[in-house]
Amino acid sequence: MHIFFVTLIWLRIWISMAQLQQGGPDEKEKTTALKDLLSRIDLDELMKKDEPPLEFPDTLEGFEYAFNEKGQLRHIKTGEPFVFNYREDLHRWNQKRYEALGEIITKYVYKLLEEECHLKKVYVPVDAVESEPRSFIFMSEDAMTNPDKLMVLIHGSGVVRAGQWARRLIINEDLDSGTQIPYIKRAIEEGYGVIVLNPNENYIEVEKTKALVQLSPDSSDEPAEKREKKDKIQKDTKKRRDFYEKYRNPQKEKETVQLYIRENGSPEEHGIYIWDHFISQSAAENVFFVAHSYGGLAFVELMIQREAEVKNKVTAVALTDSVHNVWHQEAGKTIREWMRENCCNWVSSSEPLDTSVESMLPDCPRVSAVPPL
Repeated sequence: MHIFFVTLIWLRIWISMAQLQQGGPDEKEKTTALKDLLSRIDLDELMKKDEPPLEFPDTLEGFEYAFNEKGQLRHIKTGEPFVFNYREDLHRWNQKRYEALGEIITKYVYKLLEEECHLKKVYVPVDAVESEPRSFIFMSEDAMTNPDKLMVLIHGSGVVRAGQWARRLIINEDLDSGTQIPYIKRAIEEGYGVIVLNPNENYIEVEKTKALVQLSPDSSDEPAEKREKKDKIQKDTKKRRDFYEKYRNPQKEKETVQLYIRENGSPEEHGIYIWDHFISQSAAENVFFVAHSYGGLAFVELMIQREAEVKNKVTAVALTDSVHNVWHQEAGKTIREWMRENCCNWVSSSEPLDTSVESMLPDCPRVSAVPPL
């Protein structure tokens, strides 16, 4: 009802403007004044008038949800799946509620990685000081010492974090569909070491106050070209995120500042950092990657930056709906040839599993994945 009321106000204003614009000079002056008035009206503020406080539980139990024996998220009392539209005509509030639940899901999956998959959390940068922003990855105990084979998992872009493929699938389908846990368990059963990357954990967010001013470690000793490239990546990432955030979450309870994690400020940087400090130094003779969506782009960037090393150590790469582009990323001929022999991209398709799918890119084969139900 409140949304309808606000919409009606705007409709009347625009009709008045249209009528005034058809008149003479006096009417045009009124139109200018009306436009000035409109510029001062904050629609977001109008929409917030009747919105409940953005305060949500910080546990699954608080939300009255739990995962059942099939890994499905269900309401504790009713047994029903998660309901997004918990309150009618309050899309922003419902979205914030969904995001609050999503943060709990992320922590829940981290817990499963440690307790069910027996992975350990490893912080990066490896030489970070105590006051410095940090991220982390997950590794099996034998990830660095397994002499035979190592599996590396990279998820896509967005809100997902280590151990997840898609938050939407975790909430609306089940844990097996939306997390990397089935991959990890099978890899361990078959004798692989495992490393789970966390490419979207690029910064920490702190409240912006006069009393708190934290700066990232000084990088003045870095080569100017490297520093400029890093700054550009971080600015572009922030621009996209701010644009998205404006419409996804127009009201922030607190003003915050983002402190980027050194040498892990983007998915591409993160992939290269983990390669340099972990994967390349592992004992495994054969390294295998599974990379989803933007994770495929990050892998191609890794190849561009560390081509000889990757070719020497990586045996095969399974891509799933990868969004890489060898032309835009300027991957050379030798990289494209290697990808044709060692990579395969499973893409969404209505064709039977493993049916060849035509591609406009001269890199790896594309075949159909299991079509959605």
